[in-house]
Amino acid sequence: MSTTFVLLPGAGSDSWYWHLVAPRLRAEGYEVLTPDLPWTDDTAGLAEYTDVVVEAIGGRRNVVIVAQSMSGFVAPMVCERVPVGRLVLVAAMTPKPGESPGEWWGATGQERAQREQADRDGRTVDFDPRELFFHDVPADVTAQAFERGERSPSDTPFEKPWPLAAWPDVPTRFLLCRDDRLFPADFQRRVVRERLGIVPDEMDGGHLPALARPQELTRRLLDYVRSG
Repeated sequence: MSTTFVLLPGAGSDSWYWHLVAPRLRAEGYEVLTPDLPWTDDTAGLAEYTDVVVEAIGGRRNVVIVAQSMSGFVAPMVCERVPVGRLVLVAAMTPKPGESPGEWWGATGQERAQREQADRDGRTVDFDPRELFFHDVPADVTAQAFERGERSPSDTPFEKPWPLAAWPDVPTRFLLCRDDRLFPADFQRRVVRERLGIVPDEMDGGHLPALARPQELTRRLLDYVRSG
């Protein structure tokens, strides 16, 4: 049975985020799905995002879900509805039962962690997408991203609590990025240990590894599948 990768983008992003990774996985013989989540739809929340992914998967059975950033809230919900062989979280938010995405930031101490990392780096914490997200993304890819325009996510998915009673019974790996300015490495190590009880894997780079380091990210994803 062939393996299907289902690649989920972070909040406000779409399938383009994976445009440098998806072809590499397909070249290795894997089917790849990159569903677009309705981030800008004020009527849609986590449940509707999950519906989109479940519909895209259809009857496929041997599925690996890869979730970037806020899709860490969505991917486990998908695992409750379709057979998933492996779940890979990449620079992701890790939810706990009853916590909304809006509450996650304060509950985990993300703001303080981001500020302290900025202080260590000698940076300000002013919101500048280029400095926060694209600092290690090649200039040509960054230019393409900004030419596509901004897609600000709706507030709706941040409001309702994550509905699962526990993490799904699916083999889970977490890949953090050591130079992530939004979710610093020390912060992620702590949160992943506390919430998933596992030690995250690590790679160099910032919050957007599929754009900054697509070759290495692809290799990591293939290793997860091939290692069984």
